[in-house]
Amino acid sequence: MLEFCMYQPEPIDTSKVILPKVLEELLELLSYNTHEVWAQHRLQEGWVYGEERDDKNKRHPCLIPYEDLSETEKAYDRNTAREVLKVIMALGFKIEKTKDSDSQ
Repeated sequence: MLEFCMYQPEPIDTSKVILPKVLEELLELLSYNTHEVWAQHRLQEGWVYGEERDDKNKRHPCLIPYEDLSETEKAYDRNTAREVLKVIMALGFKIEKTKDSDSQ
């Protein structure tokens, strides 16, 4: 148990990575999908919508379509997606949209 108390997270440093504007569309698509995956997983575990979060009874106010989330909740998903994109770039990968990738 002591090793857990001494745990020091060491995430990849993305502080100098700036996302280009061209990735804003991708960022929003990833944010949307992040919410969809989370919601699907919760629903499969028996969670339902509830106006207030109730872990005991598996109710959550964010089990709604992404479009209906508050900007605060959307920002949470955007920050997650943004960090993923920044890690990809920090590791030296390049993200480009191909000409024939218009379908989702």
